Amino acid sequence: MKNRAQNTEGRGRFGVRRTVAPQPCSFASGFSLIEMMISVTIGMLIIAALVGVLTSNSRNAKSNDRTSELQSNGRYALDHLKREVRLASYRGYTWAEPTNPPTTVVVPPTGECLPAGGTAGSFATNIHQGIWGANDSNPFPGNCLNGRYASDDVLVVRRTGNQIATSLTANTFYFRSTYAIGELFQGTTPPAMAGTPIANFPVLEYVYYIGADDTDATIPALRRIALLSDGTMGDEMVVSRIEHMQLQYGRATTDLNMQYYDADAITGGSTDSLPTDWDDVDTVRIWLLARNTLTEPGYTNTNTYVMGDQSYTVNDSFRRQLFTAVVQLRN
Repeated sequence: MKNRAQNTEGRGRFGVRRTVAPQPCSFASGFSLIEMMISVTIGMLIIAALVGVLTSNSRNAKSNDRTSELQSNGRYALDHLKREVRLASYRGYTWAEPTNPPTTVVVPPTGECLPAGGTAGSFATNIHQGIWGANDSNPFPGNCLNGRYASDDVLVVRRTGNQIATSLTANTFYFRSTYAIGELFQGTTPPAMAGTPIANFPVLEYVYYIGADDTDATIPALRRIALLSDGTMGDEMVVSRIEHMQLQYGRATTDLNMQYYDADAITGGSTDSLPTDWDDVDTVRIWLLARNTLTEPGYTNTNTYVMGDQSYTVNDSFRRQLFTAVVQLRN
């Protein structure tokens, strides 16, 4: 080649042989097309693997978030109901049956929950009945649950608050209590009562049911109708994404075993102020089914959830979790 120096030999000035070293080439070699294609292919494989890992991590993170949402909502709803059931029939200082009817004039609450044919004021003043329920039906279709009730059981809890009312407000319901007796009244004038200690406690009454979320009617929620401090009954959302609620009520048999019944197997209405079979209820068994807000791509739920006297079979892409507990009444 013309640009490649040849090895030459010759004699120097003094006759010494010398060798001339070859000169380097004047051009630099690079990657061939095949080498570049192989490198690009390997790089693309590495990138694809990284994308797969990131996608899998993102999918797992979203799945974990949905599971956390289920557990958070379900546990909160269950703990809330457990606390209320335990406190049902709490009446301040006394265990005695309340004086009935109240000695003061009662102004019936606006939006009071009344069954068909119920007398105004009879639901709010029935502090005697600490717990009551309806089985898979709306017991108050003409008033407080009209247009709100979606499905499943309804639970009624009545009790007094834990804090003593230091000042009284017009139209608010209170329970005046000593160790020996207790009496419900409304307004700012408590009934005369002998005994010590003596105090006034606010009356709390709740009707729990399954309805819809405040912001999205397609999302189920655990809700309640509450007797408010102004003497009215208002609707409140307890926790969103609770799809179903079922309850059974335990009564001790003659051999001291616990037998559980659906609400329609226990006699007595929601406004009965005299003793009924509901007074023999000792425990409540609760089932709650929580559901995610959104469907999950690639996931199919075909489970059957057994809750009391009902079984719910689904076929969609919502994740769900069942929560259950047995709660003993303390009062």
